Amino acid sequence: MRNVLVFAFFALFNGMFAQNSIRPTVDLGYVTYLGNRTYPNTVAYLGIPYAEPPVGHLRFRATVPLNTTRVGEEANLNGEGVVNATYYPDFCIQGTTGAGDAGGAGSEDCLTVNVYSPYGAQEGDNLPVLFYIHGGGYIYGNPRSWPFDSWINQSPNVVIVAVYYRLGSFGFLATPEFADTTHGDFNAGFKDQIQALKWVKSYIRKFGGDPTKVTINGQSAGGNSVELHMIANEDEQLFSAAIAQSVFRTPLPTPEQQQPLFQFYASYAGCRTGSVAEQMTCLRGASVSALARAQDAAAQKFCLPYPRQPFPQLTGGSSGSYNLFRPVMDGMLITGHPTSKFQRNEFAHVPLIIGATSNETLSSGTNISLTLQEFFPSLTNTDIREFLLLYPVDEFDSSSQQFQVATGEPEVICSCQAMGGPSSRHSNTWTYRYNTPNPTSGTDAVSHSADNWMMFDGTDTGFNGSMTFTSQTPAELAFASELIAYWLSFVRTGNPNTYKLEKSPVWEQYTELNPVRMVLMQDPQNLTTVSGSYMERQPVAEAARCAFVISKAQACEN
Repeated sequence: MRNVLVFAFFALFNGMFAQNSIRPTVDLGYVTYLGNRTYPNTVAYLGIPYAEPPVGHLRFRATVPLNTTRVGEEANLNGEGVVNATYYPDFCIQGTTGAGDAGGAGSEDCLTVNVYSPYGAQEGDNLPVLFYIHGGGYIYGNPRSWPFDSWINQSPNVVIVAVYYRLGSFGFLATPEFADTTHGDFNAGFKDQIQALKWVKSYIRKFGGDPTKVTINGQSAGGNSVELHMIANEDEQLFSAAIAQSVFRTPLPTPEQQQPLFQFYASYAGCRTGSVAEQMTCLRGASVSALARAQDAAAQKFCLPYPRQPFPQLTGGSSGSYNLFRPVMDGMLITGHPTSKFQRNEFAHVPLIIGATSNETLSSGTNISLTLQEFFPSLTNTDIREFLLLYPVDEFDSSSQQFQVATGEPEVICSCQAMGGPSSRHSNTWTYRYNTPNPTSGTDAVSHSADNWMMFDGTDTGFNGSMTFTSQTPAELAFASELIAYWLSFVRTGNPNTYKLEKSPVWEQYTELNPVRMVLMQDPQNLTTVSGSYMERQPVAEAARCAFVISKAQACEN
Protein backbone atom coordinates (compact mmCIF):
# COMPACT_ATOMS: atom_id res chain seq x y z
CA MET A 1 0.00 0.00 0.00
CA ARG A 2 2.85 2.37 0.87
CA ASN A 3 4.45 1.79 -2.57
CA VAL A 4 1.15 2.57 -4.27
CA LEU A 5 0.88 5.86 -2.37
CA VAL A 6 4.48 6.79 -3.22
CA PHE A 7 3.88 6.00 -6.89
CA ALA A 8 0.67 8.06 -6.89
CA PHE A 9 2.48 11.01 -5.27
CA PHE A 10 5.29 10.99 -7.86
CA ALA A 11 2.80 10.60 -10.69
CA LEU A 12 0.87 13.61 -9.40
CA PHE A 13 4.11 15.61 -8.92
CA ASN A 14 5.39 14.79 -12.37
CA GLY A 15 2.03 15.72 -13.90
CA MET A 16 2.01 19.05 -12.11
CA PHE A 17 5.62 19.71 -13.16
CA ALA A 18 4.86 18.89 -16.77
CA GLN A 19 1.81 21.17 -16.74
CA ASN A 20 3.74 24.05 -15.16
CA SER A 21 6.66 23.64 -17.54
CA ILE A 22 4.57 23.86 -20.71
CA ARG A 23 6.16 26.58 -22.78
CA PRO A 24 3.52 29.08 -23.94
CA THR A 25 3.54 29.85 -27.65
CA VAL A 26 1.38 31.85 -30.02
CA ASP A 27 1.06 31.06 -33.73
CA LEU A 28 0.42 34.25 -35.73
CA GLY A 29 0.09 32.40 -39.01
CA TYR A 30 3.41 33.60 -40.37
CA VAL A 31 5.56 32.70 -37.36
CA THR A 32 5.23 31.21 -33.88
CA TYR A 33 6.55 33.05 -30.81
CA LEU A 34 7.61 31.58 -27.49
CA GLY A 35 6.51 33.62 -24.48
CA ASN A 36 7.75 33.94 -20.92
CA ARG A 37 5.41 32.74 -18.17
CA THR A 38 6.11 35.44 -15.60
CA TYR A 39 3.25 34.49 -13.25
CA PRO A 40 1.27 31.24 -13.22
CA ASN A 41 -1.56 33.09 -14.99
CA THR A 42 0.52 35.52 -17.09
CA VAL A 43 2.55 35.29 -20.30
CA ALA A 44 4.78 38.05 -21.68
CA TYR A 45 5.67 37.95 -25.38
CA LEU A 46 8.48 40.48 -25.65
CA GLY A 47 9.90 42.28 -28.67
CA ILE A 48 7.48 41.16 -31.38
CA PRO A 49 8.07 43.18 -34.59
CA TYR A 50 5.12 45.10 -36.00
CA ALA A 51 6.90 46.93 -38.86
CA GLU A 52 9.96 46.76 -41.06
CA PRO A 53 13.18 47.98 -39.43
CA PRO A 54 13.46 51.75 -40.18
CA VAL A 55 17.11 51.54 -41.24
CA GLY A 56 19.07 52.44 -44.36
CA HIS A 57 16.82 54.06 -46.94
CA LEU A 58 13.86 53.74 -44.51
CA ARG A 59 15.50 56.06 -41.94
CA PHE A 60 13.36 59.20 -41.42
CA ARG A 61 10.52 57.67 -43.44
CA ALA A 62 6.96 56.66 -42.59
CA THR A 63 6.52 53.26 -41.00
CA VAL A 64 6.51 50.35 -43.44
CA PRO A 65 4.15 47.46 -42.55
CA LEU A 66 5.84 44.24 -41.47
CA ASN A 67 6.85 41.85 -44.24
CA THR A 68 5.41 38.75 -42.62
CA THR A 69 6.73 36.52 -45.39
CA ARG A 70 10.27 37.67 -44.64
CA VAL A 71 9.80 37.07 -40.90
CA GLY A 72 8.50 33.55 -41.47
CA GLU A 73 11.22 32.66 -43.95
CA GLU A 74 13.96 33.97 -41.65
CA ALA A 75 12.60 31.90 -38.75
CA ASN A 76 12.65 28.77 -40.92
CA LEU A 77 16.08 29.50 -42.37
CA ASN A 78 17.49 29.90 -38.88
CA GLY A 79 16.06 26.52 -37.99
CA GLU A 80 14.27 28.03 -35.03
CA GLY A 81 10.73 27.04 -35.90
CA VAL A 82 9.61 28.95 -32.80
CA VAL A 83 11.06 32.44 -32.26
CA ASN A 84 12.14 33.25 -28.73
CA ALA A 85 10.18 36.23 -27.34
CA THR A 86 11.11 35.75 -23.69
CA TYR A 87 13.53 38.65 -23.28
CA TYR A 88 13.19 42.40 -23.66
CA PRO A 89 14.18 43.75 -27.08
CA ASP A 90 16.45 46.62 -27.98
CA PHE A 91 14.75 49.90 -27.17
CA CYS A 92 14.65 52.87 -29.55
CA ILE A 93 17.58 55.28 -29.65
CA GLN A 94 17.43 57.67 -26.74
CA GLY A 95 18.00 61.40 -26.59
CA THR A 96 19.53 63.27 -23.71
CA THR A 97 17.23 64.27 -20.87
CA GLY A 98 19.11 67.56 -20.56
CA ALA A 99 20.47 66.69 -17.12
CA GLY A 100 24.08 66.37 -18.26
CA ASP A 101 23.68 62.86 -19.65
CA ALA A 102 24.51 61.73 -23.15
CA GLY A 103 21.86 60.00 -25.22
CA GLY A 104 22.48 57.49 -27.98
CA ALA A 105 21.78 54.14 -26.33
CA GLY A 106 19.42 51.79 -28.14
CA SER A 107 18.88 50.62 -31.69
CA GLU A 108 17.18 51.83 -34.86
CA ASP A 109 15.75 48.33 -35.32
CA CYS A 110 13.29 48.80 -32.49
CA LEU A 111 9.76 48.75 -33.91
CA THR A 112 8.36 46.04 -31.68
CA VAL A 113 5.65 45.50 -29.11
CA ASN A 114 5.50 43.66 -25.80
CA VAL A 115 2.26 41.67 -25.48
CA TYR A 116 1.04 40.52 -22.05
CA SER A 117 -1.77 37.99 -22.02
CA PRO A 118 -3.40 35.53 -19.62
CA TYR A 119 -1.85 32.08 -19.65
CA GLY A 120 -3.99 29.85 -21.83
CA ALA A 121 -5.67 32.73 -23.68
CA GLN A 122 -6.51 31.80 -27.25
CA GLU A 123 -8.22 33.04 -30.35
CA GLY A 124 -11.94 33.45 -29.75
CA ASP A 125 -11.63 34.57 -26.13
CA ASN A 126 -12.24 38.15 -27.31
CA LEU A 127 -10.57 39.78 -24.33
CA PRO A 128 -10.46 43.61 -24.29
CA VAL A 129 -7.10 45.17 -25.11
CA LEU A 130 -5.06 47.95 -23.49
CA PHE A 131 -2.55 49.62 -25.84
CA TYR A 132 0.06 51.58 -23.86
CA ILE A 133 2.19 54.47 -25.19
CA HIS A 134 5.11 55.47 -22.98
CA GLY A 135 6.17 59.00 -22.09
CA GLY A 136 9.53 60.74 -22.12
CA GLY A 137 8.89 63.93 -24.05
CA TYR A 138 9.22 62.11 -27.40
CA ILE A 139 12.93 62.12 -26.55
CA TYR A 140 13.53 59.05 -24.41
CA GLY A 141 11.73 56.10 -22.85
CA ASN A 142 12.01 52.31 -22.70
CA PRO A 143 8.84 50.19 -22.25
CA ARG A 144 10.81 47.87 -20.00
CA SER A 145 10.41 50.66 -17.42
CA TRP A 146 6.64 50.10 -17.40
CA PRO A 147 5.96 46.33 -17.15
CA PHE A 148 2.43 44.95 -17.16
CA ASP A 149 2.95 41.42 -15.81
CA SER A 150 1.42 42.33 -12.45
CA TRP A 151 -1.60 43.89 -14.16
CA ILE A 152 -2.44 40.63 -15.93
CA ASN A 153 -1.71 38.70 -12.75
CA GLN A 154 -4.29 40.83 -10.95
CA SER A 155 -6.85 40.77 -13.76
CA PRO A 156 -6.28 37.86 -16.18
CA ASN A 157 -9.10 38.92 -18.49
CA VAL A 158 -7.40 41.52 -20.67
CA VAL A 159 -4.54 41.62 -23.17
CA ILE A 160 -2.02 44.47 -22.89
CA VAL A 161 0.29 45.77 -25.62
CA ALA A 162 3.18 48.20 -24.99
CA VAL A 163 4.69 49.87 -28.06
CA TYR A 164 8.23 50.93 -28.93
CA TYR A 165 8.29 53.91 -31.31
CA ARG A 166 11.03 56.09 -32.77
CA LEU A 167 12.14 58.99 -30.59
CA GLY A 168 14.00 62.27 -30.99
CA SER A 169 15.37 63.07 -34.41
CA PHE A 170 14.87 59.48 -35.58
CA GLY A 171 11.12 59.80 -35.10
CA PHE A 172 10.39 63.50 -35.43
CA LEU A 173 12.83 65.18 -37.81
CA ALA A 174 10.98 67.80 -39.84
CA THR A 175 11.62 70.37 -42.52
CA PRO A 176 9.12 71.87 -45.00
CA GLU A 177 10.66 69.87 -47.85
CA PHE A 178 9.18 66.69 -46.33
CA ALA A 179 5.93 67.75 -47.99
CA ASP A 180 7.58 65.91 -50.88
CA THR A 181 7.83 62.45 -49.37
CA THR A 182 10.78 61.53 -51.57
CA HIS A 183 12.84 63.42 -49.00
CA GLY A 184 11.32 62.11 -45.77
CA ASP A 185 8.12 61.91 -43.76
CA PHE A 186 6.66 64.03 -41.02
CA ASN A 187 5.78 62.45 -37.67
CA ALA A 188 7.44 59.10 -38.35
CA GLY A 189 7.43 58.22 -34.64
CA PHE A 190 3.71 58.91 -34.36
CA LYS A 191 3.10 56.87 -37.51
CA ASP A 192 4.94 54.02 -35.76
CA GLN A 193 2.20 54.06 -33.12
CA ILE A 194 -0.49 53.96 -35.80
CA GLN A 195 1.16 51.01 -37.53
CA ALA A 196 1.42 49.18 -34.22
CA LEU A 197 -2.32 49.72 -33.71
CA LYS A 198 -2.92 48.30 -37.20
CA TRP A 199 -0.79 45.27 -36.31
CA VAL A 200 -2.90 44.84 -33.16
CA LYS A 201 -6.04 45.00 -35.29
CA SER A 202 -4.70 42.21 -37.50
CA TYR A 203 -3.12 39.86 -34.97
CA ILE A 204 -4.28 40.47 -31.41
CA ARG A 205 -6.95 37.77 -31.83
CA LYS A 206 -4.15 35.20 -31.77
CA PHE A 207 -3.33 36.28 -28.21
CA GLY A 208 -6.99 36.06 -27.16
CA GLY A 209 -7.69 39.76 -27.72
CA ASP A 210 -10.61 41.56 -29.33
CA PRO A 211 -9.42 44.00 -32.04
CA THR A 212 -12.72 45.89 -31.86
CA LYS A 213 -12.25 46.71 -28.17
CA VAL A 214 -8.93 48.55 -27.83
CA THR A 215 -8.28 51.25 -25.22
CA ILE A 216 -5.32 53.52 -25.94
CA ASN A 217 -3.49 54.71 -22.81
CA GLY A 218 -0.45 56.88 -22.29
CA GLN A 219 1.24 59.14 -19.77
CA SER A 220 2.95 62.50 -20.43
CA ALA A 221 4.13 62.37 -24.06
CA GLY A 222 2.13 59.15 -24.20
CA GLY A 223 -0.89 61.11 -22.96
CA ASN A 224 -0.23 63.71 -25.65
CA SER A 225 -0.05 60.85 -28.16
CA VAL A 226 -3.48 59.69 -27.01
CA GLU A 227 -4.76 63.23 -27.56
CA LEU A 228 -3.22 63.28 -31.05
CA HIS A 229 -4.77 59.92 -31.95
CA MET A 230 -8.14 61.36 -30.97
CA ILE A 231 -7.80 64.27 -33.43
CA ALA A 232 -5.60 62.75 -36.18
CA ASN A 233 -6.80 61.82 -39.66
CA GLU A 234 -6.26 58.09 -39.23
CA ASP A 235 -7.64 56.10 -42.12
CA GLU A 236 -9.47 53.50 -40.04
CA GLN A 237 -10.92 53.02 -36.57
CA LEU A 238 -8.13 51.69 -34.39
CA PHE A 239 -9.39 52.24 -30.81
CA SER A 240 -12.66 52.37 -28.91
CA ALA A 241 -11.72 54.14 -25.64
CA ALA A 242 -8.91 56.30 -24.26
CA ILE A 243 -7.01 57.01 -21.02
CA ALA A 244 -4.82 60.13 -21.02
CA GLN A 245 -2.55 60.64 -18.02
CA SER A 246 -0.76 63.96 -17.41
CA VAL A 247 -1.08 65.11 -21.01
CA PHE A 248 2.07 66.93 -22.17
CA ARG A 249 0.57 70.09 -23.72
CA THR A 250 3.59 70.79 -25.90
CA PRO A 251 3.28 73.26 -28.77
CA LEU A 252 2.63 71.58 -32.10
CA PRO A 253 4.90 73.53 -34.47
CA THR A 254 4.77 73.82 -38.22
CA PRO A 255 7.53 72.31 -40.35
CA GLU A 256 8.70 75.86 -41.09
CA GLN A 257 9.16 76.52 -37.38
CA GLN A 258 11.25 73.35 -37.12
CA GLN A 259 13.53 74.21 -40.05
CA PRO A 260 16.27 75.90 -37.95
CA LEU A 261 16.50 72.75 -35.82
CA PHE A 262 16.78 70.63 -38.96
CA GLN A 263 19.62 72.76 -40.32
CA PHE A 264 21.52 72.74 -37.03
CA TYR A 265 21.11 68.98 -36.72
CA ALA A 266 22.16 68.27 -40.30
CA SER A 267 25.18 70.56 -40.01
CA TYR A 268 26.35 69.01 -36.74
CA ALA A 269 26.00 65.53 -38.25
CA GLY A 270 28.29 66.56 -41.13
CA CYS A 271 25.53 67.15 -43.68
CA ARG A 272 25.65 70.93 -43.90
CA THR A 273 25.81 71.54 -47.63
CA GLY A 274 23.71 70.80 -50.69
CA SER A 275 19.98 70.59 -51.30
CA VAL A 276 17.66 68.98 -48.77
CA ALA A 277 17.68 65.87 -50.97
CA GLU A 278 21.49 65.76 -50.72
CA GLN A 279 21.39 66.46 -47.00
CA MET A 280 18.92 63.61 -46.46
CA THR A 281 21.12 61.23 -48.47
CA CYS A 282 24.00 62.26 -46.23
CA LEU A 283 21.93 61.82 -43.05
CA ARG A 284 20.77 58.37 -44.12
CA GLY A 285 24.40 57.39 -44.60
CA ALA A 286 25.56 58.84 -41.27
CA SER A 287 26.32 56.60 -38.32
CA VAL A 288 23.87 56.32 -35.45
CA SER A 289 26.49 57.76 -33.13
CA ALA A 290 26.89 60.85 -35.33
CA LEU A 291 23.13 61.42 -35.36
CA ALA A 292 22.85 60.82 -31.62
CA ARG A 293 25.59 63.38 -30.97
CA ALA A 294 23.81 65.84 -33.28
CA GLN A 295 20.49 65.57 -31.47
CA ASP A 296 22.23 65.86 -28.11
CA ALA A 297 24.11 68.93 -29.35
CA ALA A 298 20.79 70.52 -30.30
CA ALA A 299 19.54 69.92 -26.76
CA GLN A 300 22.73 71.34 -25.26
CA LYS A 301 22.61 74.36 -27.54
CA PHE A 302 18.98 75.22 -26.99
CA CYS A 303 18.05 73.60 -23.69
CA LEU A 304 18.67 74.25 -20.04
CA PRO A 305 19.36 71.27 -17.74
CA TYR A 306 16.49 70.33 -15.50
CA PRO A 307 16.74 68.42 -12.27
CA ARG A 308 14.94 65.14 -12.62
CA GLN A 309 11.52 65.04 -14.22
CA PRO A 310 10.96 65.00 -17.10
CA PHE A 311 11.62 67.53 -19.90
CA PRO A 312 14.36 69.99 -20.82
CA GLN A 313 13.20 73.56 -21.28
CA LEU A 314 14.58 76.00 -23.78
CA THR A 315 16.29 79.34 -23.57
CA GLY A 316 15.45 82.28 -25.77
CA GLY A 317 11.82 83.20 -26.29
CA SER A 318 12.19 83.30 -30.07
CA SER A 319 13.58 79.77 -30.14
CA GLY A 320 11.60 77.98 -27.49
CA SER A 321 10.43 74.45 -27.91
CA TYR A 322 10.56 74.64 -31.69
CA ASN A 323 14.07 73.38 -31.09
CA LEU A 324 12.95 70.04 -29.68
CA PHE A 325 12.07 67.06 -31.86
CA ARG A 326 8.28 66.74 -31.50
CA PRO A 327 5.21 65.98 -33.60
CA VAL A 328 4.43 68.71 -36.11
CA MET A 329 1.26 69.99 -37.70
CA ASP A 330 1.82 68.43 -41.11
CA GLY A 331 -1.50 69.41 -42.69
CA MET A 332 -2.33 65.82 -43.61
CA LEU A 333 -2.32 63.52 -40.58
CA ILE A 334 -2.46 66.35 -38.04
CA THR A 335 -4.36 69.34 -39.38
CA GLY A 336 -4.90 71.51 -36.30
CA HIS A 337 -3.94 72.13 -32.71
CA PRO A 338 -5.49 69.47 -30.44
CA THR A 339 -7.11 71.84 -27.94
CA SER A 340 -8.78 73.82 -30.72
CA LYS A 341 -9.98 70.66 -32.46
CA PHE A 342 -11.54 69.42 -29.22
CA GLN A 343 -13.38 72.72 -28.81
CA ARG A 344 -14.63 72.45 -32.41
CA ASN A 345 -15.88 68.88 -31.83
CA GLU A 346 -13.31 67.47 -34.25
CA PHE A 347 -12.20 64.44 -32.24
CA ALA A 348 -13.05 60.78 -31.72
CA HIS A 349 -16.08 60.36 -29.49
CA VAL A 350 -15.00 57.50 -27.22
CA PRO A 351 -15.21 56.91 -23.45
CA LEU A 352 -12.37 58.81 -21.76
CA ILE A 353 -10.45 58.89 -18.49
CA ILE A 354 -8.19 61.91 -18.12
CA GLY A 355 -6.27 63.35 -15.19
CA ALA A 356 -3.08 64.78 -13.76
CA THR A 357 -1.08 64.76 -10.55
CA SER A 358 -1.70 67.37 -7.87
CA ASN A 359 1.53 69.34 -8.31
CA GLU A 360 2.21 69.03 -12.02
CA THR A 361 4.75 71.23 -13.72
CA LEU A 362 7.28 70.44 -16.42
CA SER A 363 9.40 73.47 -15.60
CA SER A 364 11.79 74.61 -12.93
CA GLY A 365 12.82 78.08 -11.85
CA THR A 366 11.13 81.15 -10.41
CA ASN A 367 10.35 83.43 -13.36
CA ILE A 368 6.84 82.64 -14.58
CA SER A 369 6.98 85.02 -17.53
CA LEU A 370 10.22 83.63 -18.91
CA THR A 371 9.13 80.03 -18.33
CA LEU A 372 5.83 80.47 -20.16
CA GLN A 373 7.61 82.21 -23.04
CA GLU A 374 10.14 79.38 -23.24
CA PHE A 375 7.50 76.65 -23.17
CA PHE A 376 5.08 78.44 -25.52
CA PRO A 377 7.30 80.46 -27.87
CA SER A 378 4.47 82.13 -29.79
CA LEU A 379 2.97 83.85 -26.74
CA THR A 380 3.13 87.62 -27.04
CA ASN A 381 4.01 90.00 -24.22
CA THR A 382 0.30 90.82 -23.98
CA ASP A 383 -0.51 87.11 -23.62
CA ILE A 384 2.07 86.78 -20.85
CA ARG A 385 0.66 89.76 -18.95
CA GLU A 386 -2.82 88.24 -19.18
CA PHE A 387 -1.50 84.95 -17.82
CA LEU A 388 0.18 86.68 -14.89
CA LEU A 389 -3.05 88.41 -13.89
CA LEU A 390 -4.57 84.97 -13.30
CA TYR A 391 -1.93 83.92 -10.78
CA PRO A 392 -1.39 86.70 -8.20
CA VAL A 393 1.04 85.60 -5.51
CA ASP A 394 -1.35 86.47 -2.68
CA GLU A 395 -3.66 83.64 -3.77
CA PHE A 396 -0.98 81.01 -3.05
CA ASP A 397 0.80 79.72 0.01
CA SER A 398 4.21 80.60 -1.41
CA SER A 399 5.91 81.91 -4.53
CA SER A 400 7.05 78.37 -5.34
CA GLN A 401 3.43 77.16 -5.29
CA GLN A 402 2.49 80.12 -7.48
CA PHE A 403 5.16 79.11 -9.99
CA GLN A 404 4.07 75.47 -9.94
CA VAL A 405 0.40 76.25 -10.58
CA ALA A 406 1.04 79.02 -13.11
CA THR A 407 3.24 76.74 -15.20
CA GLY A 408 1.65 73.37 -14.40
CA GLU A 409 -1.88 74.31 -15.41
CA PRO A 410 -1.10 75.43 -18.98
CA GLU A 411 1.58 72.74 -19.43
CA VAL A 412 -0.45 69.76 -18.14
CA ILE A 413 -3.36 70.19 -15.74
CA CYS A 414 -5.79 72.07 -17.97
CA SER A 415 -5.90 69.17 -20.41
CA CYS A 416 -8.52 67.65 -18.08
CA GLN A 417 -10.90 70.51 -18.87
CA ALA A 418 -9.73 71.06 -22.45
CA MET A 419 -10.37 67.44 -23.41
CA GLY A 420 -12.78 66.31 -20.71
CA GLY A 421 -15.35 69.05 -21.24
CA PRO A 422 -15.94 68.44 -24.96
CA SER A 423 -15.65 64.67 -24.47
CA SER A 424 -18.36 64.66 -21.79
CA ARG A 425 -20.88 66.12 -24.27
CA HIS A 426 -20.66 62.97 -26.39
CA SER A 427 -19.19 60.10 -24.33
CA ASN A 428 -18.89 58.91 -20.76
CA THR A 429 -15.95 60.78 -19.23
CA TRP A 430 -14.13 60.52 -15.92
CA THR A 431 -11.41 62.82 -14.56
CA TYR A 432 -9.02 62.48 -11.64
CA ARG A 433 -6.36 64.16 -9.54
CA TYR A 434 -3.57 61.82 -8.47
CA ASN A 435 -2.52 62.76 -4.95
CA THR A 436 0.18 60.42 -3.59
CA PRO A 437 3.87 61.42 -3.82
CA ASN A 438 6.56 59.19 -5.26
CA PRO A 439 8.31 58.12 -2.04
CA THR A 440 11.72 58.07 -3.77
CA SER A 441 11.44 61.73 -4.86
CA GLY A 442 12.45 63.18 -1.51
CA THR A 443 9.52 65.63 -1.53
CA ASP A 444 5.91 65.75 -0.46
CA ALA A 445 4.94 67.24 -3.81
CA VAL A 446 2.89 64.96 -6.04
CA SER A 447 4.98 65.61 -9.10
CA HIS A 448 4.81 64.55 -12.73
CA SER A 449 5.06 60.74 -13.11
CA ALA A 450 4.34 60.00 -9.43
CA ASP A 451 1.52 57.74 -10.64
CA ASN A 452 3.96 55.72 -12.75
CA TRP A 453 5.96 54.79 -9.65
CA MET A 454 2.84 53.44 -8.00
CA MET A 455 1.32 51.64 -10.99
CA PHE A 456 4.48 49.99 -12.29
CA ASP A 457 6.24 48.20 -9.44
CA GLY A 458 8.05 51.24 -8.03
CA THR A 459 9.71 52.34 -11.26
CA ASP A 460 11.90 55.38 -11.80
CA THR A 461 13.33 56.04 -15.25
CA GLY A 462 17.03 56.82 -15.62
CA PHE A 463 19.38 57.87 -18.36
CA ASN A 464 19.71 56.13 -21.71
CA GLY A 465 16.88 53.65 -21.36
CA SER A 466 17.76 52.59 -17.82
CA MET A 467 15.43 52.31 -14.86
CA THR A 468 15.35 51.32 -11.20
CA PHE A 469 12.61 49.53 -9.29
CA THR A 470 12.02 50.10 -5.58
CA SER A 471 10.16 47.53 -3.50
CA GLN A 472 6.70 48.64 -2.41
CA THR A 473 5.12 48.39 1.03
CA PRO A 474 1.89 46.46 1.61
CA ALA A 475 -0.05 49.74 1.68
CA GLU A 476 1.52 50.85 -1.59
CA LEU A 477 0.80 47.51 -3.21
CA ALA A 478 -2.81 47.76 -2.05
CA PHE A 479 -3.13 51.25 -3.54
CA ALA A 480 -1.51 50.10 -6.79
CA SER A 481 -4.10 47.30 -6.99
CA GLU A 482 -6.86 49.86 -6.54
CA LEU A 483 -5.53 51.96 -9.43
CA ILE A 484 -5.07 48.94 -11.69
CA ALA A 485 -8.61 47.77 -10.89
CA TYR A 486 -10.09 51.13 -11.95
CA TRP A 487 -8.01 51.19 -15.15
CA LEU A 488 -8.74 47.63 -16.22
CA SER A 489 -12.42 47.91 -15.33
CA PHE A 490 -12.53 50.79 -17.81
CA VAL A 491 -10.69 48.70 -20.39
CA ARG A 492 -13.14 45.84 -19.93
CA THR A 493 -16.42 47.77 -19.82
CA GLY A 494 -15.81 51.45 -20.58
CA ASN A 495 -16.59 52.19 -16.92
CA PRO A 496 -14.00 52.30 -14.08
CA ASN A 497 -16.61 51.24 -11.52
CA THR A 498 -17.78 47.90 -12.90
CA TYR A 499 -14.83 45.88 -11.60
CA LYS A 500 -13.36 48.29 -9.07
CA LEU A 501 -12.19 46.93 -5.73
CA GLU A 502 -14.94 46.60 -3.17
CA LYS A 503 -13.24 49.11 -0.86
CA SER A 504 -12.93 51.75 -3.60
CA PRO A 505 -15.45 54.60 -3.85
CA VAL A 506 -17.73 54.98 -6.86
CA TRP A 507 -16.07 57.19 -9.47
CA GLU A 508 -18.68 59.72 -10.56
CA GLN A 509 -18.74 60.91 -14.17
CA TYR A 510 -17.45 64.34 -15.12
CA THR A 511 -19.69 66.81 -16.92
CA GLU A 512 -19.30 70.52 -17.56
CA LEU A 513 -22.27 71.20 -15.27
CA ASN A 514 -20.90 68.87 -12.60
CA PRO A 515 -17.09 68.96 -12.93
CA VAL A 516 -16.28 66.31 -10.34
CA ARG A 517 -13.13 64.23 -10.22
CA MET A 518 -11.72 61.35 -8.25
CA VAL A 519 -8.83 62.12 -5.94
CA LEU A 520 -6.74 58.96 -6.25
CA MET A 521 -4.89 58.64 -2.98
CA GLN A 522 -3.25 56.03 -0.78
CA ASP A 523 -4.89 55.61 2.61
CA PRO A 524 -3.23 58.22 4.91
CA GLN A 525 -2.92 55.67 7.72
CA ASN A 526 -1.34 53.10 5.36
CA LEU A 527 -4.13 50.60 5.87
CA THR A 528 -4.47 47.98 3.16
CA THR A 529 -8.20 47.37 3.62
CA VAL A 530 -9.32 51.00 3.33
CA SER A 531 -9.28 53.31 0.32
CA GLY A 532 -7.91 56.82 0.67
CA SER A 533 -9.56 57.95 -2.56
CA TYR A 534 -12.53 60.32 -2.61
CA MET A 535 -14.56 62.54 -4.94
CA GLU A 536 -14.17 66.30 -5.13
CA ARG A 537 -15.45 69.14 -7.31
CA GLN A 538 -13.01 71.05 -9.49
CA PRO A 539 -12.28 74.37 -7.75
CA VAL A 540 -14.03 77.33 -9.37
CA ALA A 541 -10.79 79.31 -9.57
CA GLU A 542 -9.01 76.47 -11.37
CA ALA A 543 -11.88 76.12 -13.82
CA ALA A 544 -11.75 79.84 -14.60
CA ARG A 545 -7.99 79.78 -15.12
CA CYS A 546 -8.21 76.73 -17.38
CA ALA A 547 -10.96 78.36 -19.41
CA PHE A 548 -8.50 81.18 -20.11
CA VAL A 549 -5.74 78.68 -20.93
CA ILE A 550 -8.07 76.96 -23.40
CA SER A 551 -8.88 80.31 -25.00
CA LYS A 552 -5.15 80.73 -25.70
CA ALA A 553 -4.84 77.45 -27.61
CA GLN A 554 -3.85 79.14 -30.86
CA ALA A 555 -1.19 81.25 -29.15
CA CYS A 556 0.09 78.27 -27.17
CA GLU A 557 -0.13 76.11 -30.32
CA ASN A 558 -1.35 73.04 -28.44
